[in-house]
Amino acid sequence: MESASSCSLVEKMKAIILSSNVDPYTYIWPSAYDTAWLAMIADPHDPSKPLFKNCLQWLINNQNQQGFWGDCDASHKPSLETLPATLASMLALKNWNTAASLIQRGLSFIEANTEKLLKDIENCCPRWFIIVFPAMLRLSECAGIEIVLPDTVRVTISSIFLHQQKLLHKEELVGKQGFLPLLSYLEALAPWYEVSEEDICSNLRGDGSLFQSPSATAKAFMATGNIHCLAYLESLIQRCPNGVPQTYPMDEDLIKLCMINQLQRLGLGEHFDKEIEEILAKIYRNYVEEEWWVKPTNMVEAQLHKDSLAFHLLRIHGYNVSPSLSFGWFLDDEEIRARIQKEPEHLSTTILSMYRASNLIFCGENELQDVKSFTTDLLHKCLLTKNGEPHTIFSQFQQMVQHELNTHWLAETDHLKHRTWIENNDTDVLWKGKTSHVRISHFQNEDLLELARQNYELKQSTFRHELKELTRCIGIITKHELVEWLCIAWWDSRGLNGHGKVIFNALDNLVSETATKYLEQGGIHDIKSGLQDLWCETFLSWLEEAKWNKKGQTPTIDEYLKNGMLSIAIHTMILPASCFLNPSFADNNLRPPQYQTITKLLMLICRILNDIQSYKRETEEGKWNFLQLRLMMNPNLKMEDSIAEGREIIDEMTKEFLQHVLVDGESNLPKPCKMLHLTCLKVFQMFYNSSNAFDSDTQLLQDISNAFYLPLRRNTKPSNIDLSQRYSVPKIKGSTAQKLRFGRSFKHINTCTSFGLHQAISLPVLRNGYGMISVDPKPYIPLLFVASIVPKWIMWH
Repeated sequence: MESASSCSLVEKMKAIILSSNVDPYTYIWPSAYDTAWLAMIADPHDPSKPLFKNCLQWLINNQNQQGFWGDCDASHKPSLETLPATLASMLALKNWNTAASLIQRGLSFIEANTEKLLKDIENCCPRWFIIVFPAMLRLSECAGIEIVLPDTVRVTISSIFLHQQKLLHKEELVGKQGFLPLLSYLEALAPWYEVSEEDICSNLRGDGSLFQSPSATAKAFMATGNIHCLAYLESLIQRCPNGVPQTYPMDEDLIKLCMINQLQRLGLGEHFDKEIEEILAKIYRNYVEEEWWVKPTNMVEAQLHKDSLAFHLLRIHGYNVSPSLSFGWFLDDEEIRARIQKEPEHLSTTILSMYRASNLIFCGENELQDVKSFTTDLLHKCLLTKNGEPHTIFSQFQQMVQHELNTHWLAETDHLKHRTWIENNDTDVLWKGKTSHVRISHFQNEDLLELARQNYELKQSTFRHELKELTRCIGIITKHELVEWLCIAWWDSRGLNGHGKVIFNALDNLVSETATKYLEQGGIHDIKSGLQDLWCETFLSWLEEAKWNKKGQTPTIDEYLKNGMLSIAIHTMILPASCFLNPSFADNNLRPPQYQTITKLLMLICRILNDIQSYKRETEEGKWNFLQLRLMMNPNLKMEDSIAEGREIIDEMTKEFLQHVLVDGESNLPKPCKMLHLTCLKVFQMFYNSSNAFDSDTQLLQDISNAFYLPLRRNTKPSNIDLSQRYSVPKIKGSTAQKLRFGRSFKHINTCTSFGLHQAISLPVLRNGYGMISVDPKPYIPLLFVASIVPKWIMWH
């Protein structure tokens, strides 16, 4: 149940975001740099007064307590963008001889922080900064603002000045690459770069702006008095009466796409389903009807960001979109590709958006594979200095890039991704603009984060409750004679005794309870026989594997995979769970002959994923494995060749699987059931993508702690909380040998979590030096899996 405060906050956010009645510009945090330039404009009728008084007042009201204006992260730490923004703001205040104390505070900030901020970009200075920062320093000195900096900083600044001169002499005022040209930085060019009135007026847009830049247009008006520039600025102030954005007009669809992306990454999409679908439906109509693929001649970075984000969100929501028409168009433009490669740091947020979109690849989409390779290389460069050396300290963004490059996008559950995003200091970043990042309005972002925290903690509470229920019915598997497995597979308990009898009775009770509950919740048919068929088929597959091992038989690869896709038992988990989704799937899908292609693909992918990471142990235990069989059939292959082949098979099947999951009409299963399949694959990827995390005693400890126990980090050092006391995790009793052990394949997860054996399990809890819990992960792994994919279904067990 949602808390009253959460419901209230959801309704509040619905009223102020994604609503057709709300101005999208209210989502965006103003640009101090651009606002300062508008504040410098004198009233033509009274030059002793500012033309836009509200802009000047906004600067007075919005200096950070640390003394800077401009961009900062969620921890209120200044970023590189604060240097030119603070200098420009000081210039505006100095120009009108006001707020001397604010100027002094800004000056103190510049003198205290310039060295550190410049060090962060050592050997990797962005183009925009090379243009703007030296100009703001010179203008400040000309205005009589004396800045005292250490000699070491002066040397660095001299180097930046030299870079500026080289850049100004090398580049044309208006290039052809479609990116922000030099002239869009007009306020930072004069008087060191000669720009004629003709150059300015000939490049004005129809709306009177200079490349939709408020700061450049402000300078254009001050230099020329052009009435069209004035009309643009007045129109801007009418829309944004106080602080102004760094681009105007903005692409409102891009703003809405960014907000949808933000909601989903925070785990809040489920609360805004209707609003999200309405926006995406409208954007898709534009894609189909208004020739989305006709691209502008400039502002390429913003267009690429929009196109890749739209492709990603539309494809995730089932729309049929082509990558070549959506955002792969840049691949054929050598000039654009070269510019992106030249400035990966400036375009890093856009490149990351393109990289994420390229993950949603279907079979035969070679251009999307090209995008993935292209963006992967550039993101790796973002982690290096210009000298090719690794950065010594990663920024928050670089940490995120490194994580996404190192972690397969399917190898992390949504629940844990949401936590990472909630705790990320840069969650309010939308995309990179002219001189700073475009960010969500601070107050709206804080409300979103608070709602996301409440939502996450509610899910943690639910999972802990499920864990408590499940631990009461988890039992330990002993080895059984083949006849016992055969009796269970035939659903005949005669001749069973001991553990075999207990297992059969528990399984029979589970199936009966499941079928009864299905009917109570509105099911039309009795699904008991279908559930029995699932379990019988699964037990028979385990029996077949046991026969191979006991008799020394070697199956063919086809025989192995046909049986192995059943013995992995993933269908035994998700198909019964699908009966309880809304809408549920047709009960005849429980019958083995009617398995959907999407389910068969999932079963095969999971089997091969498991085999790639468990072949060493299984070889030692004398059990067959896909990789071993490939080597037997192809003596010239080496194990690494067999592994590579297995991964290629997984990649191709995953592409087909994603198409069945994401595209409406590719599968006749209801959408919730398809998404359940996808979540299940993510869990298996988490277990087996890069290593055998399932069999590791330590690898999943942090994920388990984050999913169930650890409170969200709120930009402070975690406190020493005794979680074992707070959440009543049972202490271990007995020796390590008495811990729960799992054997081959995922079948034991299903038997342990679903048999309902009323035999409590002992969980070791150890404290470490950071106040975090350490537990034996084995008992929690099935719970983490179950809690990830079937939280509603297991609540009543």
